[in-house]
Amino acid sequence: MQPKNYQRSIMVNVTPHEAYEGIKDVRGWWAKKVEGRSEQRWDVFTTRFGATFVTFEIMEDIPGKKIVWDVRDCNLHWIKDKKEWNGTRVIFEIEPSGDCTKVTMTHVGLVPGAECYNDCEMGWNEHFGESLVSYLTEHIGMPV
Repeated sequence: MQPKNYQRSIMVNVTPHEAYEGIKDVRGWWAKKVEGRSEQRWDVFTTRFGATFVTFEIMEDIPGKKIVWDVRDCNLHWIKDKKEWNGTRVIFEIEPSGDCTKVTMTHVGLVPGAECYNDCEMGWNEHFGESLVSYLTEHIGMPV
């Protein structure tokens, strides 16, 4: 049996379009230091957190429905395999749910047993599960 990829869903009282636009504004909810563009298919952007960085390419971009980021390069400075995220994929799926919008994030390749799993799970829970929710609903994110 394959280990499960990291996955989390949030419910937000915004439209699917507003959720989609908010996710693309990486500076607003995840990282203060972002190089490049994170707005449409084929854009490449790098998030930086001190010695840690991750470079993504947007591989799929369906307005109001889905965004897919492929990890092109990374340096996870605090673990032995600093390139552990290379080749992984972050998928945001957006769908209406009653009066709200459900956003499901899956980090394909981030699985229990990966060296960074525990730290990365905590990080995604905070950034996606808290900061993005705050950014979408109150327009106040908590980027690092």
